[in-house]
Amino acid sequence: MPIINRIADFSDDMTAWRRHLHAHPELQFDCHETAAFVVDRLRAFGVDEIHEGIATSGIVAIIKGQGEGPTIGLRADMDALPMDEITGLDHASTIPGKMHACGHDGHTTMLLGAARYLAETRNFAGRVALIFQPAEEGGGGADVMVRDGVMDRFDIKEIYALHNAPGRPAGSFHTAPGPIMAAVDTFDIRITGIGGHGAMPHETADPIVAAAGIVNAIQTIVSRNHYAQDELVISVTQIHTGSADNIIPATAYINGTVRTFKSEVQGMVMARLEEIVEGHAKAYRVTGDLDYQVGYPATVNDTGRTAFAADVAREIAADVVDDAGPEMGAEDFAYMLQERPGAYLFVGNGDSAGLHHPGYDFNDEIAAVGASFFARLVERALPAERAA
Repeated sequence: MPIINRIADFSDDMTAWRRHLHAHPELQFDCHETAAFVVDRLRAFGVDEIHEGIATSGIVAIIKGQGEGPTIGLRADMDALPMDEITGLDHASTIPGKMHACGHDGHTTMLLGAARYLAETRNFAGRVALIFQPAEEGGGGADVMVRDGVMDRFDIKEIYALHNAPGRPAGSFHTAPGPIMAAVDTFDIRITGIGGHGAMPHETADPIVAAAGIVNAIQTIVSRNHYAQDELVISVTQIHTGSADNIIPATAYINGTVRTFKSEVQGMVMARLEEIVEGHAKAYRVTGDLDYQVGYPATVNDTGRTAFAADVAREIAADVVDDAGPEMGAEDFAYMLQERPGAYLFVGNGDSAGLHHPGYDFNDEIAAVGASFFARLVERALPAERAA
């Protein structure tokens, strides 16, 4: 992997930064210690401006090049997940119930590595806006930063981000023009019936039977209500009810997720869920309440910027796929791509546990790869000869 020599020189520092962050995970918008660590590094690198407290604990740092030019945005997420770690590593999480199981510690490290190099060399014309974002894991931190005005305030013209990819060759890249990550919505269904003795079901209105019927009917939305070539995933992920073997409960709860790319598919799912809940509630003599929450939109790459980013990646790695197709996961970087053209790419993490797994760890060997990609992207997008 032909990473930039100067970045290779301080790769041990990057490993130390990443492992410190891994051992001290924070959740959602409460990334204050992580932000303080990032700010300390940025000050030591000599960046030109540091703006703190955006979206509670987010940061935007500015590095100025050799002359006038546009501003390129580079984004990394900082938050961890609410889960326990089982790796047993020396740098494992020191905080029970919190873990960097998605590699955001590595993403932050890659952007810090690029910041150090770019602040030293400044071999570009224009500005770089380094965006360190909290609350990607469900909080929509990118949306909050956008609504806080970061795109206009810092005059960002285009925006890029990386995410690690377990199971892909270490240091490889893959991306795709157009939709690359799905929109994600959540639904909650609360069923209220009449509880009673398990020996006398005729005196009850059983919410368990209704819940079972609703779950089975939901499975037919994908198989019978949508065009097979339109991507759609509906997963029921929680059912909670009951307390004993001789009690028919009065209530039941169903939860799940919907992944789509097209608004018309999303609308169809919403309508069918309403019909299914209403119909089954009537059939089983219970009441059903559906709460459908629209979440992150689809992440849509700009075609031209994606081709450019893939070309930059080929300077760093021999294994680059630029037509990988969409994935059904979701990413709040979508909000930034709605505001500015740009691209979202994956960098292979090698043979590791999967994302959101308690045995996952970011591969420190790829940190310099990601940092080199960010650095070369800036140098190519904002060539220094503009300053002449």
